[in-house]
Amino acid sequence: MENKILGLHHITAIAGDAKRNHNFYTSVLGLRLVKKTVNFDDPGTYHFYYGNETGAPGTILTFFPWEGIRPGYTGTGMATEIGYSVPAGSLEFWKNRLTDKKVKQGEITERFGEILLPFQDPDGLKLNLIIPGKEDARAPWTTDAVGTSEATRGFHSIVLTLKNVDATAKILTDIFGYTLLKQEGNRYRFITTAVEDGGVVDLIEEPDGTPGLNAAGTNHHVAFRVKNDEVLMAFREKIVAAGHHITPKIDRNYFFSLYFREPGGVLFELATDNPGFAVDEEVSELGKNLKLPAQYEARRKEIEKVLPVLVD
Repeated sequence: MENKILGLHHITAIAGDAKRNHNFYTSVLGLRLVKKTVNFDDPGTYHFYYGNETGAPGTILTFFPWEGIRPGYTGTGMATEIGYSVPAGSLEFWKNRLTDKKVKQGEITERFGEILLPFQDPDGLKLNLIIPGKEDARAPWTTDAVGTSEATRGFHSIVLTLKNVDATAKILTDIFGYTLLKQEGNRYRFITTAVEDGGVVDLIEEPDGTPGLNAAGTNHHVAFRVKNDEVLMAFREKIVAAGHHITPKIDRNYFFSLYFREPGGVLFELATDNPGFAVDEEVSELGKNLKLPAQYEARRKEIEKVLPVLVD
């Protein structure tokens, strides 16, 4: 198999209240909580993974909900908007639903010939529901309130805001295999042919922009997808050869990862498809039980006492 970046793997953001975050993404947006675990470096904090039935790569939005953390704000050197793909004809449903749930939203608009509805989660994280130019055939996770004709299919895109796009664009094209599709004003759209869906990266250039604050309501990092460990390490060699500092391979239990900060300031991760979220619980049980990294299992009772209760 060719060594290719297969679009987005997951996106990780920061929240300020675990229960509120859990309620919004499962009850309002209708995503599945596919894994309930803890932060590897801070086991007193949850790490939530939301996605489709199996938590397939390209559907996974993850959160570190640090209780009481201050609100953040977006700026240059950050991933600033997350796009979800939704079916044609669904935006009025979503506009009404978000209105009913008192969710802050903008007007339905158009970008690169695609219709989208911008909104914010309870912490102010910026998201878009986007009707893609080509139908997204990925199977959705559905609920009683959000059915097949409305449910999100997974990621459509990520937006990075930068003072200058050139060096970041070079990472995308020369290392990740992306190509520039189109430019609209100061927004540049990059795409990959390696996957049908979930691969779009938009770069916004703001030379006079100011850095944001990485706290509640902002994105922590963006993970790009690779097939397996062999491909992961081949990309590590490419990134090192291009002069960038990158971590050794890290075992995240559900995938293997590398991290590096691209020249524009955004923290990038490369993550593997293997072994997946069913490695420690059946697909039917995903997200129902607290799963701890092995090094914290002996402290389970202590950890469970400090983690917030999610359901009354």
